[in-house]
Amino acid sequence: MFFYNPRYLLYMAPAILLMLAAQMYVKSAYRKWGQVRTSSGATGLDAVQRIISTNGLRDIPVQQVPGELTDHYDPRKKVLSLSAGVYQGSSIASVAIAAHELGHAQQDQEGYFPLQFRSMLVPAVNIGSTLGWILIMVGLLLNFINIAWLGVLAFSGGAVFALSTLPVELNASARAKRLLKNSGVILTAQEEQGVNSVLNAAALTYVAALFTAVMQLLYWISIVSGGRRRR
Repeated sequence: MFFYNPRYLLYMAPAILLMLAAQMYVKSAYRKWGQVRTSSGATGLDAVQRIISTNGLRDIPVQQVPGELTDHYDPRKKVLSLSAGVYQGSSIASVAIAAHELGHAQQDQEGYFPLQFRSMLVPAVNIGSTLGWILIMVGLLLNFINIAWLGVLAFSGGAVFALSTLPVELNASARAKRLLKNSGVILTAQEEQGVNSVLNAAALTYVAALFTAVMQLLYWISIVSGGRRRR
């Protein structure tokens, strides 16, 4: 069957390796800077509260959630969720991650367009990721190439979403660095270096996700193009 095509590994092996390397880099940075305490003694929750009070942000509900690196901001519920290690931890990694997620909350309050655009893509991407490969498979099996190309178009939403995520995440990290410094949560050059290391590692995961989505799309394009030539 076409979906067992060894060509898949040719396209996806580099993406998988990059994703694994990015995840290892994130965990390494988190472990390293998760052991370095902030000189201010601020925890992730403290950092959020201090930044909110000193930067004119509207009050944002903060909750603790289980897991490691499960931190996120939900623009629909307007709730900031921090993992236990970040919520309670007083490390450089904890305040960096907390401030990054708070950066998303600030984006939301300001009506930051890239965040709004990404949110608008979510329903289409959820449908396209499921429907796309089905249309491709049906189109190729029944030799209806136009249907297969429609599947490629639906599947391409994942790559568009990954591309739209990059500016949102990079901007949140830039905000986090500025907010932490301006609010006095980080005080030394070493702490600033640690924040940069943690957030730069996180950014690499989004680059890897984009590369993975693009390589998946290119794989399906190559499959459908091959099917068209065999007609």
